[in-house]
Amino acid sequence: MAEQVGVMAAPRYTVVQTNVKTGAVVTRLPVTGISFTHTLNAAGSATVGVPLFAPEANPEVLSPGISGLVILRDGAPVWGGIVWTASADIAAGTLSLGATGFHSHYKGRVFVNGWTARTLEQADILKSWFAYFNADNGIGTATDTIKATGAKRTTVWTRYELKNAGEAIEELADNINGFNFRYVPYWVTANIKVGHRFVMSSRTGSATRTLTHRANCDVTQVSYDSTALCTVAYATGADKGNGEKLVGIFENAELAARMPERVMVGTYADVKETQTLIGKAQATVNAGSVPTAIPELTLYPGEFGPLDFVPGDYVAVDVDAGYVAFLDEFAVTECATSVDANGTESIRLALASKELFSNANPS
Repeated sequence: MAEQVGVMAAPRYTVVQTNVKTGAVVTRLPVTGISFTHTLNAAGSATVGVPLFAPEANPEVLSPGISGLVILRDGAPVWGGIVWTASADIAAGTLSLGATGFHSHYKGRVFVNGWTARTLEQADILKSWFAYFNADNGIGTATDTIKATGAKRTTVWTRYELKNAGEAIEELADNINGFNFRYVPYWVTANIKVGHRFVMSSRTGSATRTLTHRANCDVTQVSYDSTALCTVAYATGADKGNGEKLVGIFENAELAARMPERVMVGTYADVKETQTLIGKAQATVNAGSVPTAIPELTLYPGEFGPLDFVPGDYVAVDVDAGYVAFLDEFAVTECATSVDANGTESIRLALASKELFSNANPS
């Protein structure tokens, strides 16, 4: 049969089980379906179906909380994390594995001895945190791509606070001049060992690409939300010891001229510097500066892959469908991929107003 010209072969997906502490490949899993998400500054998740009576579905070696899971697309890792749940449907003969990205490990780690870092480059703070947790029964997160950003931070916690490491990373990212982050799996040794690294990226986002309804995507849903609008933001911090708390305040006079006063209050009980609280308040004001349109869209098959849009990237969406008519820029908050039993790939993007991320640059 003559070879068809211009027909792109469907990507081939496979899933490997790993030792979550070392990254060593344990086995390749037979699968009945795959879905996974990359989520902005969060762990992301995956669900993998496995035949219940397959020899690889062995509870002695495949165990929630202990086993790792890496999804491969044409042999390259595109998602990695830790299996936390398993649900067996005996009647259907399937086992559903629920996994969450490597950030979920750090949601279960705390600074048992406290931590003090004063006016240090945030990249160096991150490296020291990962080194600390890697050295004590960790998962070996690589930090080789973390580079200096020019932003200096102060983080101070006592041992009695038992500060959660995952929250600490998220709070460090969510500041003026903060950053986006993700955990990227990669082959250390092909088919033998998978590593993963913490990757930072600028909150200024990527170069904008345009997605057009009915051309290269289907805009399936758009919701409009004004609940985050904020003319004045207060951020309260640690107790000063006399019953009073530190407070940071930021206002949006331009928005206040257009609408009645609307106040947002954030609580950051472990923040001990007023300037940090002012930055938190400014981020709240920036994120609440405009009503938001929140679209969801599905990319046309064969147009893009699951790593073509990293959470935090910017896209322009062009749609003209009655009430929904705009050409605006958005930030990708989630990229969700599903693969059915036939190997058919579907990729969905969840988006948020680009204005929500203006706290990357102080106004």
